[in-house]
Amino acid sequence: MASKRAQGDCFKSNKNKKKKKLNNCEETAELCSVVQDENVKQAVKEAWSQKSNYTHGDLELDCHPFPHCTIKNFIRSEHFLENVQSELLALNFHVKSNDLYKFQQSVGLRKRTEPHIAGVRSALFTQFRPWLEEVLNVKLEPHVDISCSKYEYTDVLLCHDDELEGRHVAFILYLVPPWQSSDGGFLDLYQTDAHVQPQSIVKSIMPSWNTLVIFEVSPVSYHQVSEVLSREKCRLSLSGWFHRPTPERPPSYVEPLVSRIEHLPRDETILLEWINPLYLDISYQEQIQEKFEECSEIQLKDFLREEKFNQVREALQLAQIQWTRRGPDNKRRYDTACMDNLPECANACWELLRSEAFFLLLSNFTGLRLHYLCPADDDDDDETKDEEAAGASNERREKSEPSIPKCCGELRRWSHGGYTLMHDTTQVEYALDLLLPFCYAEWNAEFGGYTCYIAKEEDEELLTINPEDNSLALVYRDKETLKFVKHINHKSTCDSTSSRFYDFSFVYYE
Repeated sequence: MASKRAQGDCFKSNKNKKKKKLNNCEETAELCSVVQDENVKQAVKEAWSQKSNYTHGDLELDCHPFPHCTIKNFIRSEHFLENVQSELLALNFHVKSNDLYKFQQSVGLRKRTEPHIAGVRSALFTQFRPWLEEVLNVKLEPHVDISCSKYEYTDVLLCHDDELEGRHVAFILYLVPPWQSSDGGFLDLYQTDAHVQPQSIVKSIMPSWNTLVIFEVSPVSYHQVSEVLSREKCRLSLSGWFHRPTPERPPSYVEPLVSRIEHLPRDETILLEWINPLYLDISYQEQIQEKFEECSEIQLKDFLREEKFNQVREALQLAQIQWTRRGPDNKRRYDTACMDNLPECANACWELLRSEAFFLLLSNFTGLRLHYLCPADDDDDDETKDEEAAGASNERREKSEPSIPKCCGELRRWSHGGYTLMHDTTQVEYALDLLLPFCYAEWNAEFGGYTCYIAKEEDEELLTINPEDNSLALVYRDKETLKFVKHINHKSTCDSTSSRFYDFSFVYYE
Protein backbone atom coordinates (compact mmCIF):
# COMPACT_ATOMS: atom_id res chain seq x y z
CA MET A 1 0.00 0.00 0.00
CA ALA A 2 2.77 2.38 0.90
CA SER A 3 4.50 1.59 -2.37
CA LYS A 4 1.38 2.30 -4.38
CA ARG A 5 0.83 5.61 -2.59
CA ALA A 6 4.40 6.61 -3.43
CA GLN A 7 3.86 5.78 -7.09
CA GLY A 8 0.64 7.78 -7.10
CA ASP A 9 2.36 10.82 -5.55
CA CYS A 10 5.16 10.51 -8.09
CA PHE A 11 2.68 10.38 -10.97
CA LYS A 12 0.88 13.45 -9.62
CA SER A 13 4.17 15.33 -9.35
CA ASN A 14 5.18 14.50 -12.95
CA LYS A 15 1.74 15.49 -14.16
CA ASN A 16 2.08 18.89 -12.49
CA LYS A 17 5.52 19.37 -14.05
CA LYS A 18 4.13 18.52 -17.46
CA LYS A 19 1.27 20.97 -16.98
CA LYS A 20 3.71 23.70 -15.96
CA LYS A 21 5.82 23.03 -19.04
CA LEU A 22 2.75 23.27 -21.27
CA ASN A 23 1.83 26.60 -19.69
CA ASN A 24 5.25 27.98 -20.60
CA CYS A 25 5.26 26.71 -24.15
CA GLU A 26 5.21 29.00 -27.14
CA GLU A 27 1.90 30.48 -28.22
CA THR A 28 1.36 30.56 -31.97
CA ALA A 29 0.88 33.90 -33.69
CA GLU A 30 -0.91 34.00 -37.03
CA LEU A 31 0.17 36.70 -39.47
CA CYS A 32 -2.29 38.87 -41.38
CA SER A 33 -3.84 37.69 -44.62
CA VAL A 34 -2.03 40.24 -46.79
CA VAL A 35 1.31 38.57 -45.93
CA GLN A 36 -0.12 35.14 -46.76
CA ASP A 37 -1.48 36.26 -50.14
CA GLU A 38 0.81 34.84 -52.87
CA ASN A 39 -0.27 37.41 -55.46
CA VAL A 40 0.50 40.28 -53.09
CA LYS A 41 3.91 38.81 -52.32
CA GLN A 42 4.81 38.63 -56.02
CA ALA A 43 3.56 42.17 -56.59
CA VAL A 44 5.66 43.49 -53.67
CA LYS A 45 8.70 41.60 -54.98
CA GLU A 46 8.38 43.18 -58.42
CA ALA A 47 7.74 46.68 -57.05
CA TRP A 48 10.67 46.47 -54.60
CA SER A 49 13.08 45.36 -57.34
CA GLN A 50 11.95 48.25 -59.56
CA LYS A 51 11.93 50.79 -56.70
CA SER A 52 8.29 51.60 -57.39
CA ASN A 53 5.42 52.16 -54.94
CA TYR A 54 2.74 49.55 -54.26
CA THR A 55 -0.35 49.43 -52.03
CA HIS A 56 -2.74 46.60 -51.27
CA GLY A 57 -5.05 46.66 -48.26
CA ASP A 58 -3.01 47.01 -45.08
CA LEU A 59 0.32 46.82 -46.93
CA GLU A 60 2.08 49.85 -48.39
CA LEU A 61 5.49 49.92 -50.09
CA ASP A 62 6.96 53.40 -50.52
CA CYS A 63 10.36 53.83 -52.18
CA HIS A 64 10.91 57.47 -51.22
CA PRO A 65 13.35 58.43 -49.78
CA PHE A 66 14.45 54.76 -49.62
CA PRO A 67 12.37 51.56 -49.88
CA HIS A 68 10.29 50.90 -46.78
CA CYS A 69 7.15 48.89 -46.19
CA THR A 70 4.40 49.27 -43.58
CA ILE A 71 1.97 46.45 -42.74
CA LYS A 72 -0.96 47.33 -40.50
CA ASN A 73 -2.71 44.69 -38.37
CA PHE A 74 0.39 42.54 -38.75
CA ILE A 75 -0.65 39.98 -36.11
CA ARG A 76 -4.17 38.61 -36.64
CA SER A 77 -5.14 38.22 -33.00
CA GLU A 78 -5.57 41.38 -30.95
CA HIS A 79 -5.75 39.26 -27.80
CA PHE A 80 -2.40 37.63 -28.61
CA LEU A 81 -0.75 41.02 -29.10
CA GLU A 82 -2.19 42.38 -25.87
CA ASN A 83 -0.58 39.44 -24.09
CA VAL A 84 2.73 40.23 -25.82
CA GLN A 85 2.47 43.79 -24.54
CA SER A 86 1.75 42.60 -20.98
CA GLU A 87 4.70 40.19 -20.98
CA LEU A 88 7.03 42.88 -22.33
CA LEU A 89 6.01 45.47 -19.74
CA ALA A 90 6.71 42.93 -17.00
CA LEU A 91 10.37 42.71 -18.06
CA ASN A 92 13.21 44.70 -16.53
CA PHE A 93 14.14 47.79 -18.55
CA HIS A 94 17.44 49.65 -18.44
CA VAL A 95 18.00 53.31 -19.29
CA LYS A 96 20.28 53.75 -22.29
CA SER A 97 21.71 57.21 -22.83
CA ASN A 98 24.61 58.58 -24.84
CA ASP A 99 25.20 61.14 -27.60
CA LEU A 100 22.82 59.38 -30.02
CA TYR A 101 19.87 58.28 -27.89
CA LYS A 102 17.95 58.24 -24.66
CA PHE A 103 15.36 55.52 -24.05
CA GLN A 104 14.79 52.30 -22.09
CA GLN A 105 15.59 48.84 -23.38
CA SER A 106 14.51 45.48 -22.04
CA VAL A 107 16.68 42.52 -21.28
CA GLY A 108 17.50 40.44 -24.37
CA LEU A 109 14.58 38.69 -26.04
CA ARG A 110 16.49 36.12 -28.10
CA LYS A 111 15.98 33.36 -25.52
CA ARG A 112 13.00 34.61 -23.53
CA THR A 113 10.53 31.80 -22.82
CA GLU A 114 7.38 33.82 -22.09
CA PRO A 115 4.82 32.16 -24.38
CA HIS A 116 3.65 35.23 -26.29
CA ILE A 117 7.11 36.81 -26.58
CA ALA A 118 8.39 33.49 -27.91
CA GLY A 119 5.41 33.36 -30.25
CA VAL A 120 5.92 36.79 -31.80
CA ARG A 121 9.65 36.09 -32.13
CA SER A 122 8.83 32.88 -34.01
CA ALA A 123 6.31 34.73 -36.17
CA LEU A 124 8.97 37.19 -37.27
CA PHE A 125 11.94 34.88 -37.71
CA THR A 126 10.20 31.67 -38.80
CA GLN A 127 7.05 32.76 -40.61
CA PHE A 128 7.89 36.26 -41.87
CA ARG A 129 11.54 35.72 -42.79
CA PRO A 130 10.75 33.39 -45.76
CA TRP A 131 8.35 36.06 -47.05
CA LEU A 132 11.13 38.66 -46.85
CA GLU A 133 13.66 36.38 -48.51
CA GLU A 134 11.39 35.91 -51.51
CA VAL A 135 10.37 39.57 -51.74
CA LEU A 136 14.00 40.78 -51.60
CA ASN A 137 15.44 37.78 -53.45
CA VAL A 138 18.08 37.21 -50.77
CA LYS A 139 19.01 34.49 -48.31
CA LEU A 140 18.76 35.75 -44.73
CA GLU A 141 20.59 34.20 -41.81
CA PRO A 142 18.63 32.45 -39.02
CA HIS A 143 20.28 34.80 -36.51
CA VAL A 144 17.71 36.36 -34.17
CA ASP A 145 18.26 40.02 -33.28
CA ILE A 146 15.27 41.42 -31.39
CA SER A 147 14.72 43.71 -28.39
CA CYS A 148 12.00 45.79 -26.81
CA SER A 149 12.34 49.57 -26.53
CA LYS A 150 10.33 51.93 -24.38
CA TYR A 151 10.34 55.64 -25.18
CA GLU A 152 8.79 58.05 -22.70
CA TYR A 153 8.74 61.83 -22.32
CA THR A 154 11.84 63.49 -23.93
CA ASP A 155 13.28 60.15 -25.10
CA VAL A 156 14.80 60.25 -28.58
CA LEU A 157 16.95 58.36 -31.10
CA LEU A 158 18.81 60.81 -33.34
CA CYS A 159 19.72 60.56 -37.01
CA HIS A 160 21.64 57.41 -38.03
CA ASP A 161 21.68 54.86 -40.85
CA ASP A 162 21.64 51.53 -38.89
CA GLU A 163 24.67 50.28 -40.85
CA LEU A 164 26.49 47.67 -38.82
CA GLU A 165 28.09 44.39 -39.84
CA GLY A 166 25.49 41.89 -40.99
CA ARG A 167 22.37 44.03 -40.71
CA HIS A 168 20.25 43.81 -43.87
CA VAL A 169 16.61 44.56 -43.00
CA ALA A 170 15.42 46.58 -40.01
CA PHE A 171 12.00 46.04 -38.49
CA ILE A 172 9.82 47.78 -35.91
CA LEU A 173 6.53 46.41 -34.55
CA TYR A 174 4.60 49.09 -32.64
CA LEU A 175 2.67 48.26 -29.46
CA VAL A 176 1.46 51.76 -28.61
CA PRO A 177 -1.78 53.22 -27.26
CA PRO A 178 -3.82 55.49 -29.56
CA TRP A 179 -1.25 57.97 -30.84
CA GLN A 180 -1.50 61.57 -32.05
CA SER A 181 0.94 63.79 -33.92
CA SER A 182 1.33 65.98 -30.82
CA ASP A 183 2.78 62.95 -28.97
CA GLY A 184 5.97 62.98 -31.08
CA GLY A 185 7.91 59.74 -31.38
CA PHE A 186 7.68 59.58 -35.19
CA LEU A 187 9.93 57.45 -37.34
CA ASP A 188 11.46 60.20 -39.52
CA LEU A 189 13.03 59.26 -42.85
CA TYR A 190 15.72 61.44 -44.47
CA GLN A 191 16.62 62.05 -48.06
CA THR A 192 20.34 62.36 -48.75
CA ASP A 193 22.47 64.86 -50.65
CA ALA A 194 25.16 64.35 -53.27
CA HIS A 195 27.60 63.22 -50.56
CA VAL A 196 25.09 60.63 -49.25
CA GLN A 197 24.60 62.68 -46.09
CA PRO A 198 21.15 63.25 -44.54
CA GLN A 199 19.70 66.45 -45.97
CA SER A 200 16.12 66.79 -44.74
CA ILE A 201 13.22 64.79 -43.32
CA VAL A 202 10.83 63.97 -46.14
CA LYS A 203 8.52 61.47 -44.43
CA SER A 204 7.37 60.83 -40.87
CA ILE A 205 5.63 57.60 -39.86
CA MET A 206 3.44 57.88 -36.77
CA PRO A 207 3.51 54.84 -34.44
CA SER A 208 0.33 52.77 -34.65
CA TRP A 209 -0.76 49.68 -32.74
CA ASN A 210 0.09 46.37 -34.46
CA THR A 211 1.87 48.05 -37.38
CA LEU A 212 5.13 46.60 -38.72
CA VAL A 213 7.65 48.82 -40.54
CA ILE A 214 10.58 47.30 -42.45
CA PHE A 215 13.35 48.80 -44.57
CA GLU A 216 16.64 47.70 -46.07
CA VAL A 217 19.73 48.94 -44.25
CA SER A 218 21.93 50.85 -46.70
CA PRO A 219 24.20 53.91 -46.94
CA VAL A 220 21.09 56.06 -47.53
CA SER A 221 18.77 54.62 -44.86
CA TYR A 222 19.06 57.63 -42.53
CA HIS A 223 16.25 57.84 -40.00
CA GLN A 224 15.49 58.90 -36.46
CA VAL A 225 12.90 58.49 -33.71
CA SER A 226 11.77 62.03 -32.99
CA GLU A 227 11.50 63.11 -29.37
CA VAL A 228 8.48 61.77 -27.49
CA LEU A 229 6.46 64.79 -26.33
CA SER A 230 3.69 63.02 -24.39
CA ARG A 231 4.05 62.94 -20.62
CA GLU A 232 1.51 60.10 -20.28
CA LYS A 233 2.00 57.72 -23.20
CA CYS A 234 4.67 55.08 -23.68
CA ARG A 235 6.05 54.35 -27.15
CA LEU A 236 6.58 50.58 -26.83
CA SER A 237 7.98 48.62 -29.76
CA LEU A 238 9.74 45.43 -30.75
CA SER A 239 12.63 46.04 -33.10
CA GLY A 240 15.67 44.35 -34.58
CA TRP A 241 17.31 43.25 -37.80
CA PHE A 242 17.33 40.37 -40.23
CA HIS A 243 20.92 39.52 -41.13
CA ARG A 244 23.01 38.48 -44.11
CA PRO A 245 26.67 39.00 -45.10
CA THR A 246 27.24 42.70 -45.60
CA PRO A 247 27.93 43.72 -49.20
CA GLU A 248 30.85 46.02 -49.87
CA ARG A 249 29.90 49.63 -49.10
CA PRO A 250 31.27 52.74 -50.81
CA PRO A 251 33.74 54.76 -48.73
CA SER A 252 32.09 57.11 -46.26
CA TYR A 253 32.11 60.81 -47.04
CA VAL A 254 34.82 62.73 -45.21
CA GLU A 255 34.01 66.36 -44.43
CA PRO A 256 36.56 69.04 -45.30
CA LEU A 257 38.70 70.00 -42.33
CA VAL A 258 37.74 73.17 -40.52
CA SER A 259 40.13 75.98 -41.40
CA ARG A 260 42.56 76.97 -38.68
CA ILE A 261 43.67 80.56 -38.28
CA GLU A 262 46.54 82.30 -36.54
CA HIS A 263 46.04 84.87 -33.83
CA LEU A 264 45.09 88.50 -34.46
CA PRO A 265 47.73 91.09 -33.60
CA ARG A 266 46.20 92.57 -30.44
CA ASP A 267 48.24 93.53 -27.36
CA GLU A 268 47.38 93.22 -23.67
CA THR A 269 45.15 96.31 -23.84
CA ILE A 270 42.31 94.10 -25.05
CA LEU A 271 42.72 91.89 -21.99
CA LEU A 272 42.54 94.85 -19.63
CA GLU A 273 39.39 96.04 -21.35
CA TRP A 274 37.52 92.72 -21.31
CA ILE A 275 38.77 90.32 -18.65
CA ASN A 276 38.12 90.22 -14.92
CA PRO A 277 41.31 91.68 -13.33
CA LEU A 278 41.54 88.65 -11.03
CA TYR A 279 42.57 86.49 -13.98
CA LEU A 280 45.29 88.92 -15.08
CA ASP A 281 47.16 88.56 -11.80
CA ILE A 282 50.35 86.56 -12.43
CA SER A 283 50.28 84.73 -9.09
CA TYR A 284 46.66 83.71 -9.67
CA GLN A 285 47.53 82.50 -13.17
CA GLU A 286 50.17 80.25 -11.61
CA GLN A 287 47.52 78.73 -9.34
CA ILE A 288 45.23 78.17 -12.32
CA GLN A 289 48.03 76.49 -14.27
CA GLU A 290 48.87 74.21 -11.37
CA LYS A 291 45.26 73.07 -11.10
CA PHE A 292 44.87 72.71 -14.86
CA GLU A 293 47.99 70.58 -15.22
CA GLU A 294 46.65 68.30 -12.49
CA CYS A 295 43.11 67.91 -13.94
CA SER A 296 43.46 68.90 -17.64
CA GLU A 297 40.36 71.08 -17.23
CA ILE A 298 39.19 74.14 -15.34
CA GLN A 299 36.23 76.51 -15.19
CA LEU A 300 36.88 80.19 -14.56
CA LYS A 301 33.76 81.88 -13.21
CA ASP A 302 32.97 85.57 -13.85
CA PHE A 303 35.65 85.54 -16.51
CA LEU A 304 34.66 88.66 -18.43
CA ARG A 305 34.06 92.04 -16.85
CA GLU A 306 30.39 92.17 -15.89
CA GLU A 307 29.53 95.17 -18.06
CA LYS A 308 31.18 93.60 -21.12
CA PHE A 309 29.48 90.27 -20.57
CA ASN A 310 26.04 91.92 -20.29
CA GLN A 311 26.64 93.96 -23.45
CA VAL A 312 27.43 90.83 -25.48
CA ARG A 313 24.56 88.84 -23.98
CA GLU A 314 22.05 91.52 -25.00
CA ALA A 315 23.60 91.93 -28.45
CA LEU A 316 23.31 88.22 -29.22
CA GLN A 317 19.52 88.56 -29.33
CA LEU A 318 19.54 91.30 -31.97
CA ALA A 319 17.83 90.55 -35.27
CA GLN A 320 20.80 91.79 -37.30
CA ILE A 321 22.71 88.54 -36.62
CA GLN A 322 22.23 86.00 -39.39
CA TRP A 323 22.04 82.45 -38.10
CA THR A 324 22.56 79.38 -40.26
CA ARG A 325 21.59 75.82 -39.35
CA ARG A 326 24.71 73.65 -39.15
CA GLY A 327 24.40 69.97 -40.02
CA PRO A 328 24.16 67.32 -41.29
CA ASP A 329 21.88 65.72 -38.70
CA ASN A 330 23.99 62.56 -38.39
CA LYS A 331 26.76 64.76 -36.98
CA ARG A 332 25.28 67.93 -35.49
CA ARG A 333 22.33 70.28 -35.33
CA TYR A 334 22.63 73.86 -34.09
CA ASP A 335 22.78 77.42 -35.42
CA THR A 336 26.00 79.25 -36.14
CA ALA A 337 26.37 83.01 -36.60
CA CYS A 338 27.56 84.68 -39.76
CA MET A 339 30.63 86.65 -38.67
CA ASP A 340 30.15 89.41 -41.27
CA ASN A 341 27.32 91.20 -39.49
CA LEU A 342 27.91 90.74 -35.78
CA PRO A 343 27.08 93.62 -33.44
CA GLU A 344 30.20 95.57 -32.54
CA CYS A 345 30.56 94.26 -28.99
CA ALA A 346 30.02 90.61 -30.07
CA ASN A 347 32.66 91.03 -32.78
CA ALA A 348 35.02 92.55 -30.22
CA CYS A 349 34.54 89.50 -27.98
CA TRP A 350 35.29 87.28 -30.98
CA GLU A 351 38.51 89.23 -31.59
CA LEU A 352 39.44 88.89 -27.92
CA LEU A 353 39.37 85.09 -28.16
CA ARG A 354 41.48 85.19 -31.32
CA SER A 355 43.97 87.80 -30.14
CA GLU A 356 47.69 87.24 -29.64
CA ALA A 357 47.37 88.51 -26.08
CA PHE A 358 44.68 85.90 -25.36
CA PHE A 359 46.84 83.10 -26.82
CA LEU A 360 49.55 84.12 -24.35
CA LEU A 361 47.03 84.24 -21.51
CA LEU A 362 45.88 80.72 -22.35
CA SER A 363 49.51 79.59 -22.26
CA ASN A 364 49.80 81.02 -18.77
CA PHE A 365 46.58 79.29 -17.70
CA THR A 366 47.45 75.86 -19.10
CA GLY A 367 51.20 75.56 -19.63
CA LEU A 368 50.59 74.73 -23.31
CA ARG A 369 52.77 76.32 -25.97
CA LEU A 370 50.23 78.64 -27.53
CA HIS A 371 52.62 81.57 -27.89
CA TYR A 372 56.28 81.94 -28.79
CA LEU A 373 56.95 83.60 -25.41
CA CYS A 374 55.84 80.44 -23.64
CA PRO A 375 59.01 78.58 -22.48
CA ALA A 376 59.84 75.21 -24.03
CA ASP A 377 59.53 72.13 -21.87
CA ASP A 378 62.72 71.29 -19.94
CA ASP A 379 64.07 67.77 -19.95
CA ASP A 380 63.59 67.57 -16.19
CA ASP A 381 59.98 68.58 -16.58
CA ASP A 382 59.45 65.93 -19.27
CA GLU A 383 60.38 63.22 -16.78
CA THR A 384 57.59 64.28 -14.47
CA LYS A 385 54.88 64.43 -17.12
CA ASP A 386 52.34 61.68 -17.52
CA GLU A 387 52.44 59.38 -20.51
CA GLU A 388 49.87 61.30 -22.57
CA ALA A 389 51.66 64.63 -22.21
CA ALA A 390 54.99 62.98 -23.02
CA GLY A 391 53.45 61.49 -26.15
CA ALA A 392 52.21 64.89 -27.23
CA SER A 393 55.64 66.42 -26.61
CA ASN A 394 57.41 63.71 -28.63
CA GLU A 395 54.93 64.20 -31.44
CA ARG A 396 55.78 67.88 -31.58
CA ARG A 397 59.54 67.19 -31.63
CA GLU A 398 59.15 64.88 -34.62
CA LYS A 399 57.89 67.74 -36.79
CA SER A 400 60.51 69.15 -39.15
CA GLU A 401 59.48 72.71 -38.34
CA PRO A 402 58.10 74.22 -35.13
CA SER A 403 54.32 74.46 -35.31
CA ILE A 404 52.52 77.78 -35.22
CA PRO A 405 49.71 77.94 -32.66
CA LYS A 406 46.33 78.27 -34.37
CA CYS A 407 42.66 78.12 -33.55
CA CYS A 408 39.20 77.72 -35.05
CA GLY A 409 35.96 78.91 -33.55
CA GLU A 410 32.23 79.48 -33.84
CA LEU A 411 29.53 81.57 -32.24
CA ARG A 412 26.68 79.09 -31.70
CA ARG A 413 22.99 79.36 -30.79
CA TRP A 414 21.41 76.43 -28.94
CA SER A 415 17.70 75.69 -28.59
CA HIS A 416 15.27 72.77 -28.45
CA GLY A 417 16.48 69.96 -30.75
CA GLY A 418 20.14 71.03 -30.82
CA TYR A 419 22.97 68.52 -30.35
CA THR A 420 26.29 67.24 -31.64
CA LEU A 421 27.27 63.60 -32.01
CA MET A 422 30.67 62.06 -31.47
CA HIS A 423 31.03 61.81 -35.27
CA ASP A 424 31.50 65.57 -35.05
CA THR A 425 35.02 65.04 -33.73
CA THR A 426 36.69 64.58 -37.11
CA GLN A 427 40.11 65.96 -36.14
CA VAL A 428 41.08 63.58 -33.35
CA GLU A 429 44.23 65.06 -31.90
CA TYR A 430 45.62 66.97 -28.95
CA ALA A 431 43.75 70.24 -28.55
CA LEU A 432 42.50 72.79 -26.04
CA ASP A 433 38.73 73.35 -26.06
CA LEU A 434 37.24 76.64 -24.90
CA LEU A 435 33.59 77.33 -24.14
CA LEU A 436 32.17 80.69 -23.07
CA PRO A 437 28.36 80.48 -22.59
CA PHE A 438 25.78 83.28 -22.53
CA CYS A 439 22.52 82.19 -20.88
CA TYR A 440 19.41 84.20 -19.95
CA ALA A 441 18.46 82.17 -16.92
CA GLU A 442 20.02 79.32 -15.00
CA TRP A 443 20.30 76.39 -17.41
CA ASN A 444 18.99 73.12 -16.00
CA ALA A 445 21.04 70.02 -16.79
CA GLU A 446 17.75 68.13 -17.31
CA PHE A 447 17.31 70.14 -20.52
CA GLY A 448 20.45 68.62 -22.11
CA GLY A 449 22.78 71.04 -23.88
CA TYR A 450 25.74 70.08 -21.72
CA THR A 451 29.10 69.15 -23.24
CA CYS A 452 30.21 65.65 -22.37
CA TYR A 453 33.69 64.13 -22.73
CA ILE A 454 34.22 60.35 -22.89
CA ALA A 455 37.12 58.04 -23.67
CA LYS A 456 37.08 56.11 -26.94
CA GLU A 457 35.26 52.78 -26.75
CA GLU A 458 33.94 53.71 -23.29
CA ASP A 459 30.48 54.80 -22.10
CA GLU A 460 31.51 56.33 -18.80
CA GLU A 461 31.64 60.11 -18.80
CA LEU A 462 35.01 61.67 -18.01
CA LEU A 463 33.69 65.21 -17.67
CA THR A 464 30.43 67.12 -18.11
CA ILE A 465 30.26 70.89 -18.58
CA ASN A 466 26.91 72.59 -18.09
CA PRO A 467 26.26 75.97 -19.73
CA GLU A 468 26.85 78.61 -17.07
CA ASP A 469 26.78 82.36 -17.53
CA ASN A 470 30.21 83.95 -17.91
CA SER A 471 32.04 80.78 -16.89
CA LEU A 472 34.99 80.07 -19.17
CA ALA A 473 35.62 76.33 -19.53
CA LEU A 474 39.00 75.03 -20.71
CA VAL A 475 39.51 71.33 -21.46
CA TYR A 476 42.63 69.68 -22.85
CA ARG A 477 41.81 66.49 -24.73
CA ASP A 478 44.04 63.86 -26.29
CA LYS A 479 43.53 61.49 -29.23
CA GLU A 480 41.56 59.06 -27.08
CA THR A 481 38.99 61.59 -25.91
CA LEU A 482 35.75 62.41 -27.73
CA LYS A 483 33.08 64.99 -26.97
CA PHE A 484 29.45 65.73 -27.76
CA VAL A 485 26.69 68.17 -26.80
CA LYS A 486 23.67 66.33 -25.39
CA HIS A 487 20.37 66.72 -27.24
CA ILE A 488 18.31 69.65 -25.89
CA ASN A 489 14.90 68.25 -25.04
CA HIS A 490 11.34 69.52 -24.76
CA LYS A 491 11.74 70.47 -21.09
CA SER A 492 13.78 73.49 -22.21
CA THR A 493 10.67 75.01 -23.82
CA CYS A 494 8.62 75.05 -20.61
CA ASP A 495 10.26 78.28 -19.44
CA SER A 496 10.59 80.93 -22.17
CA THR A 497 13.38 82.72 -20.30
CA SER A 498 15.65 79.69 -20.48
CA SER A 499 14.67 78.16 -23.82
CA ARG A 500 18.01 78.92 -25.49
CA PHE A 501 21.59 79.91 -24.86
CA TYR A 502 24.62 80.98 -26.87
CA ASP A 503 28.30 80.19 -26.65
CA PHE A 504 31.64 80.99 -28.20
CA SER A 505 33.29 77.67 -28.96
CA PHE A 506 37.00 77.66 -29.82
CA VAL A 507 39.66 74.99 -30.28
CA TYR A 508 43.33 75.90 -29.90
CA TYR A 509 46.27 73.92 -31.29
CA GLU A 510 49.88 74.19 -30.18
